[in-house]
Amino acid sequence: MPDARNTPPVILDNREKNQFETETSAGTAVLQYTRSGDRIVLLHTEVPKGAREQGVGGRLVEAAFQQAREGGSRVVLACPFVRAYLRRHPELRSLVEDK
Repeated sequence: MPDARNTPPVILDNREKNQFETETSAGTAVLQYTRSGDRIVLLHTEVPKGAREQGVGGRLVEAAFQQAREGGSRVVLACPFVRAYLRRHPELRSLVEDK
């Protein structure tokens, strides 16, 4: 039987709330965004205290970049967490819109 702790969380794009989200044992983790044309502006990442340091925020960012890649969108960085993530994952730089 698979271990649920090793199963990646399901990331949903809740377009009504303009956020990527996933449920954790400590509550809902979100990456808020806005869309404008072919741009997605990543605004704010919030992970419940009890779910931090488990890679949840990174998975939210990965989902946003994957969707941008698949949809031909450019990513605008407004969230400090996303900026820090990008420093650790420079392979995603090609999707970022330079200001």
